[in-house]
This record gives sequence, C-alpha cells and structure tokens, in this order.
Amino acid sequence: MSTAPLPRAFFDRPSHEVAPDLLGRLIVHGGVAVRLTEVEAYGGPGEDPAAHTYRGKTARNAVMFGPPGHLYVYFTYGMHFCANLVCLPEDQGSAVLLRAGEVVGGVGLARSRRSGRGAPAGDGGPRPVADRDLGRGPARLAVALGLLREHNGVDAVWEGPPGAIPAVDRLISAAPQADGPPVWPAGSAVVLEGRPPEPGAIRSGPRTGISTAKDTPWRFWVEGDPTVSPYRAHMPRRRNAAATSVGEAPRS
Repeated sequence: MSTAPLPRAFFDRPSHEVAPDLLGRLIVHGGVAVRLTEVEAYGGPGEDPAAHTYRGKTARNAVMFGPPGHLYVYFTYGMHFCANLVCLPEDQGSAVLLRAGEVVGGVGLARSRRSGRGAPAGDGGPRPVADRDLGRGPARLAVALGLLREHNGVDAVWEGPPGAIPAVDRLISAAPQADGPPVWPAGSAVVLEGRPPEPGAIRSGPRTGISTAKDTPWRFWVEGDPTVSPYRAHMPRRRNAAATSVGEAPRS
C-alpha cells in the first residue's frame, strides 16, 4: 500500500472523475487512517440540483468554491458531521462526499471515538463497534477520523517532502509500536495513494438519500467490500434539514 501523497492536480478535475479514483486511497487525520470504499460526487452551481452549491456561494458552502483538495466539513440533522474533498479549480463549487471506508490505522483510537454509539448491550453497556462499522457511513467516517466543524477548510494535500509526512508508515503498520502509537499533528490531513481496487471491482449507481437528480449514477463503491454502507432511497422527512450528503441543502 503506497503512502505517497496525492498531488493537488488529482483533485483539479470534475468530481465525477475524481470520485471513482478516490476508492482505495487513504485519508489520514487525527491519528487515524481510512481506506476509502464508497464516495459520491456532487457537481457545481446550476449543474447538480442535489449539491449544496446549486444556488451559488454562501457562507456555509464557501469552502467548496476554494482550492481543490481541501476538506469541506458540514453539520447535518443537528447531530452529525460529514466530510468531502473539494474538486475543480477555485470558484467551481464541486466536491466528493466520503461515504465509507476501512480503518487501517489507529483502529483503537477510531473505536474509542465511536464508543457509545452502538446499540445497547444486554447488560446496559454499549455494544462494541465491529471493525467494518467503524467508518461505514459518512457520519461514522467523520467521527472515526475526528473531523469536526473546525476542520472545515483544512488542506488535505501534502506539498512538503514526501518523506516528511509524519508517522504515516507507522500508523498503518500492523506491527506493535514499542513507544506507543504515533502522534499525528493536530489539524493536519493528507490523502495518500493507498491501493486502488481493480477497475472491475468498482460499481456506480444513484446517490443515497436525495430527492433531486436521484437517478444520477454518481455514487461509487468497491463491490463486495464489507465497509460499504447500504443504499437507501430518499424518504421524505417531516422537518426541514440538510441531508447526509453534499446534496439537499435546506430550503429557506
């Protein structure tokens, strides 16, 4: 698995081209590394009615109009954060939602962040979170990576010397570390080459839980991977809220 960082040019393309190419890549933040297994692409203003940017730039979606390769993190349903990677040059307003992945580094830390979020066990305590569920779904993935509102706009492209990326090889190593887990610098993120799947293993289909442009096949996933989240069609909600994707910004 390659730990070389992806260049900014990788993200400087339409989101529906970047999205399938993100599968198998590693995103590292907060001492946790995740191999991406499911993503969704969202287009720009006036192009994709399911995107937050469809009606133009606002204070909420401003990061999507910034440089490619930055994290767009937003709060949804009053309880969850979701993370995206910005695509295309500045002022284009496009991104890829990170829907699911396999935690391959910092598993203990990811599990501690997700603790208490599982179903109650019979003795009243929280049921341990299974490995496959640590990052299975966009909100779970953000929790595992420790992504919060303050990480909106963080640059996920490493532009320093590749050998200077802190502790990545140790983070994803299966070997025990005598001096404990590596310390990841606060507020930093990076996307690495990882190990992309074979082209024949990549599937595409409609995006999850949106009511507009619902047939656009811009959800991409690795076929048969247990960390991929289940597809759910849009179900009308009684209250006005943002959806669990870059789509469906609340109407005013």
